[in-house]
Amino acid sequence: MAANSFNEGAVSPLLSGWRRALVLAGVVLLSACSRQSALPPFTASGYADNEGAVRIWRKDSDGETHLLAAFSPWHSGNTSLSEYRWQDDTLSLIELNIYGKPPEHVKVRFDSRGDLSFMQREVDGQKQQLSNDQIALYRYQAQQIRQTSDALRQGRVMLHQGRWHKDGSVTTCEGQTVKPDLDGQAISHIERRQSHSTVELSVAWLEAPEGSQLLLVANEDFCTWQPKAKTF
Repeated sequence: MAANSFNEGAVSPLLSGWRRALVLAGVVLLSACSRQSALPPFTASGYADNEGAVRIWRKDSDGETHLLAAFSPWHSGNTSLSEYRWQDDTLSLIELNIYGKPPEHVKVRFDSRGDLSFMQREVDGQKQQLSNDQIALYRYQAQQIRQTSDALRQGRVMLHQGRWHKDGSVTTCEGQTVKPDLDGQAISHIERRQSHSTVELSVAWLEAPEGSQLLLVANEDFCTWQPKAKTF
């Protein structure tokens, strides 16, 4: 996804991906109806679509829901981060960071009634105002990612990340050594990427009751910025 601006054209690939994910996530949610065990307050999930990979971290505590979504395009562009907070299901914060050229930062706050209380867009260090249409679009984006997160979380679709080793094991960002149950095609893809890299690759994969799926492979160390439960 080209991350050159935060107008409707720039964010529409991400919104489109979330719409597609909602269909899949709805199926996951239906399959989860028989699994009613309590979920931990801090979880991570994600999904892949035609545009890129989306990783979602979430914490539910004291009536507040806090989400961080990282969108990584398959082909060109940088990973973008979107942060959201709800208090008693009322949206209170939208914060967007686009690490492109030029970089962009958007921050919108709402009061306890859901009314706009603060808004700011900064492009390459220059502050700008947001239009009502842009704010409405960001609200819609927040609603979509929350619904997707709800469904993936209930379906026990869990994200894991870490450093890949030659023996097929991974040291996760939590410090555990595991061997993901990935298929041969996924392992071959990682090994091909690793053969062209002088450092161990980072991998992100999803685990669910239905199986495991490779989500992302990269040279960057995912663990340097992955949220931690205590500080998120």
